[in-house]
Amino acid sequence: MRYLRAVNKYFWKYKWRLLLGLLFVFLSNYFRILAPQVTGYVVNTVERELTTLSHENSSHPASPTTQNRNAGTRKSDTANYDILVKKFIRTLNSTKQNFGHKVAISGITLLLLAIIGGVFMFFMRQTIIVMSRHIEFDQKNEIYRHYQQLDTSFYKMHSTGDLMNRMAEDVSRVRMYTGPAIMYLANLLATIGFSLYFMIRKDALLTMYVLAPLPILAVTIYMVNNLIHKKSERIQALLSNLTTNAQESYSGIRVIKSFVQESAMLSFFSANSEDYRKNAIGLAKVEAIYFPSMGLIIGLSTLLTIMIGGFYVIRGTHHTDLGTITEFVIYITMLTFPVSAIGWVASMIQRASASQKRLNEFLETRPVIQNLYAPVKQPLTGNVSFDHVDFIYPHTGIHAVKDFSLEVKKGEKIAIIGRTGSGKTTLAQLLLRYYDPTHGTIRMDGRDLQTLDLPDFRNQIGYVPQDVFLFSDTVTGNILFGMDRKSTAAAKKAAEFASIDKEIGQFSSGYDTLIGERGVTLSGGQKQRISIARALAGNHEIVIFDDCLSAVDARTEKEIITNLYNYLQNKTAFIITHRIFTLFEFDRIVVLDQGKMVETGTHEELLSGNGHYTRLYEQQQKSGEEVQTHD
Repeated sequence: MRYLRAVNKYFWKYKWRLLLGLLFVFLSNYFRILAPQVTGYVVNTVERELTTLSHENSSHPASPTTQNRNAGTRKSDTANYDILVKKFIRTLNSTKQNFGHKVAISGITLLLLAIIGGVFMFFMRQTIIVMSRHIEFDQKNEIYRHYQQLDTSFYKMHSTGDLMNRMAEDVSRVRMYTGPAIMYLANLLATIGFSLYFMIRKDALLTMYVLAPLPILAVTIYMVNNLIHKKSERIQALLSNLTTNAQESYSGIRVIKSFVQESAMLSFFSANSEDYRKNAIGLAKVEAIYFPSMGLIIGLSTLLTIMIGGFYVIRGTHHTDLGTITEFVIYITMLTFPVSAIGWVASMIQRASASQKRLNEFLETRPVIQNLYAPVKQPLTGNVSFDHVDFIYPHTGIHAVKDFSLEVKKGEKIAIIGRTGSGKTTLAQLLLRYYDPTHGTIRMDGRDLQTLDLPDFRNQIGYVPQDVFLFSDTVTGNILFGMDRKSTAAAKKAAEFASIDKEIGQFSSGYDTLIGERGVTLSGGQKQRISIARALAGNHEIVIFDDCLSAVDARTEKEIITNLYNYLQNKTAFIITHRIFTLFEFDRIVVLDQGKMVETGTHEELLSGNGHYTRLYEQQQKSGEEVQTHD
């Protein structure tokens, strides 16, 4: 239960709706609990009437036992009843109604009590269950908002399927606690409280006999709940694995088909599904034994009521009459669902606790990258400084950047070149503050990057990632992603710089064409160029291109670079690539090798140095890649 304390803030937020719902629970059960008393009165009235008629038609006087029972019945008609029932009986008796009218009026009264109780039950559901839907809405928004705040390293450690399952399945299970579980728990407490109160007032000794099996019920609930909790945690973890397996299969379906691995993936999914099935069936078996056991204990209580109450009536002791037995049987019947629901409610609470524990694991995760106290908002001009920057990936221990220092002035164009794994992309991620340097400092316009407002400075940088990602949206929506005002004209201008405008014009709906998930309907080159257009649409002072031309041909590359050369005038640009192209006049070229800056200079200076850059240049020529010179 301690994990569920996290949702108490929602109960406080909707406290008036919750309190009103609990009031309706009380009123619903109050009017329902009057029915057994009215029924007991009717049974006693019928018994007296039949006994009187029997004696009038018989020459034998009533036995002392019968006389005592009748006297007791008359005396106890209203002694232990609720005040409303007492008033009803006094009113009915004062009107001198005959036997038939009394029974008819009592029947109508029972119908009215049922209707009133049902109306309050309807309001009870409309307040508490609707409250749980509001809480579900708020909790999903809270989780999604928190997901957005978590840093890149978190997403490298957790699968998308697990993230989705926690926000969908786990939140749904918690909703069963904030709605149905709370409602049924309040309902059973009210029903048990009212029933016990009037049962004890009526006959305390009979109540003790009747409720004797309940301690067995309490012990059973305690033992089974622990088992249900453990199984629920295991099932939720398996469901996350199953969701992850399915999500990866759908996302990588082209790879699966190209390697003809449909059967292998199905076998893998089937194995995970079988594991989930076995555990779910195991939990279902526990619950299948649990709930009938509740019914058995309730049945024993009913049998005890009839047996012991019957002996009392036959012997004429304890002032017990048929009305009392009838009342107790109805009380036990009313207790059947609440008591049997103890197991159901306990199961929902245990499942919700297991799910909330999983949610808390993420909600209590604090992002490593976040704004410091009083962050600075300022327009960036494009001056960037790396001062002895070192970076080691926290989860792998890879030393990706080693003692990197670089001064970049506004408007300079910097190429960062190196083999795969040399630390090029890591520099871009450090510059965007996806990570903070392990040692050293990165400054923008003289200010430490960590002192700048995170959303504000990222909003001033255009970025084309190495792994292109497009959303299931229109072409315009993807190009102008993140911009407040979206127009086809702005998207078209950015697309022209990225040399994709003509191809977009050939799409079925032009710029309004819907792109499939992750841009699945486009070629690799088209996706890259739309991603470039997205970075250019914001007209940022700093632009980072991370290997963004790997999927385009030489002619298109030349066209894009020519456009970029014109677009990037007076803007600071970092172009990261593993290929060498000299179509673009860079102010400096930085060569990385195993995280270290091994060379820096212009194209001509580096070639004359006959070092790493020269060897990369020669290897590229030998591999047949076209190395173009600036016109």
